[in-house]
Amino acid sequence: MKIRTRLTLQFASIFALILLLFSLVVYYFTSIYRQDDFYRRISRRALILARHILEADEVDKLQQRRNQISYFQELPFESVRIINADGDAIFSEGEGDLGFTPARAEKIRQEGVLKYEEGVRQVVGMYYQDNQGDYIILASSIDAYSLRKLHHLEILLLVGFFGSMAVVLVAGWIFSKQAMRPIIKVISEVQKISASDLHLRLSDADGKDEISHLAQTFNRMLDRLELAFEMQSTFVSNASHELRTPLTAMIGELEVALMKPREATEYHRVLQSALEEARMLTELSNGLLQIAQASLDPSKIKLTTLRFDELVWMARDQVLKRQPKARIDIDFANFPEEEDRLVVRGNEALLLVAVVNVLENAIKFSPNEQAVVGRIVVRKNEVMLQVRDRGLGIAPDDLKHVFVPFFRAENVRSITGHGIGLPLAERILKLHKGAISVDSRINEGTEVIISLPQVYLIIPDYT
Repeated sequence: MKIRTRLTLQFASIFALILLLFSLVVYYFTSIYRQDDFYRRISRRALILARHILEADEVDKLQQRRNQISYFQELPFESVRIINADGDAIFSEGEGDLGFTPARAEKIRQEGVLKYEEGVRQVVGMYYQDNQGDYIILASSIDAYSLRKLHHLEILLLVGFFGSMAVVLVAGWIFSKQAMRPIIKVISEVQKISASDLHLRLSDADGKDEISHLAQTFNRMLDRLELAFEMQSTFVSNASHELRTPLTAMIGELEVALMKPREATEYHRVLQSALEEARMLTELSNGLLQIAQASLDPSKIKLTTLRFDELVWMARDQVLKRQPKARIDIDFANFPEEEDRLVVRGNEALLLVAVVNVLENAIKFSPNEQAVVGRIVVRKNEVMLQVRDRGLGIAPDDLKHVFVPFFRAENVRSITGHGIGLPLAERILKLHKGAISVDSRINEGTEVIISLPQVYLIIPDYT
């Protein structure tokens, strides 16, 4: 069932329930009021009958005349009876069965007044004590006029109910169409967006209602998809370039060497060059493998508690073993009073790879004899490593792609590398609920900041 149809039916059902309850309440209380009002009128007739018949010998002629006038103002289809203590009717006027039985006579004597219905008649039985004895007075009538009005009210309510439902269904259908128009518009706009049109965005995202919130959510999702597609395209392009370069060099060197017989030194040079290119391919393959490993489910990675500063020093030692001529200065911006604030939780091998890649990256793009500076900063809930170099820097347009595997800025194409270090470090830190950010200025250098959440346990003092 479509939402529009469901909204229409729900709207009509709620209105129908409210209107039905309202109609029933109006009809019920109108019926109760009519019945009570007519019983009061019959009760007055019973008293008038008693005064006119039984009290005629007790009042003066003027009062008798007044009682007689009141007596002749009959109700429609009136029927009255006066019954003495022996059960005999001493006065009877009007036709109709009043349903008088010994049981009802006894109940009238006990309660004084008894109201009941006999068919369409309403009957009032009244116990009356007079100087001539005790009597039961029965007065009854048919409220034909009010019953006709009540019947007309019933018809009016039924016609009004079904007429109102017809109007509500039409109005609900129009209302639901109006209510669904923004959603239909969103659906229409979403259908126009394909893989080649990810730059398109949904309109009506500036409001504060739920539809605007939905459009904003879609737009944010499209932003992420567009970035992912762009990163994928960049990854494929750069990966193809990085893989093709060493293979092309190897094939070229080997083809030239096989064109004619050469001396042993020339063969040695060609083999040495091919070996270097093969090593580059191995490093590239290892980088791809590490990126794949860094994308694993975090629950499958073994985590331990370790000192962040010790991790940084271990990474520095590894880098210096690989590049003995490099200079790396590590210090503390603020050494904490509690050394537990330097404790983080993670996989030592993976975190070591991330820090080593950041340090090697800084060394690679720093001028000769320039030191890479690393500072350990301890904050309230995290511990950070700030690594700064004085290299070429990264252009603002290239800065947003630094975490895309194989991406390399235009101004560093001449420097050996594969564009894997920072993307790998980012994925490792994400696995550890950490973060990495890059700030760079052309010809001023680059600063990379690594942050990890602290595992700081306060041990209570029971002394």
